[in-house]
Amino acid sequence: MIDSIFRALGDPTRGAMVEKISEGPISVSGLAAPFDMTLAAVMQHVQILEESGLVRTEKTGGVRSCQTDPKGLKELERWVRERRSIYDRRLDRVRDILRI
Repeated sequence: MIDSIFRALGDPTRGAMVEKISEGPISVSGLAAPFDMTLAAVMQHVQILEESGLVRTEKTGGVRSCQTDPKGLKELERWVRERRSIYDRRLDRVRDILRI
């Protein structure tokens, strides 16, 4: 799952979309407004974000809205926390060696 999150965020357009969606729920057409692309292209980006677990969509009537999905953000947070712990331990060992 973490690979799909990084792949999704690796695209600048999707990164900007996640930033916008994180401000609060937004319709796909509202999300598309600042981008110079078709609504179909925006939907492809949204689909990738949804598949990665970062975003979820909901259709009410004829309007599809997007919002952040805590599941993907928690996975990303867990991954970063684990890496931070590994590097903190390595730095502690370096400090111990330098004290000798």
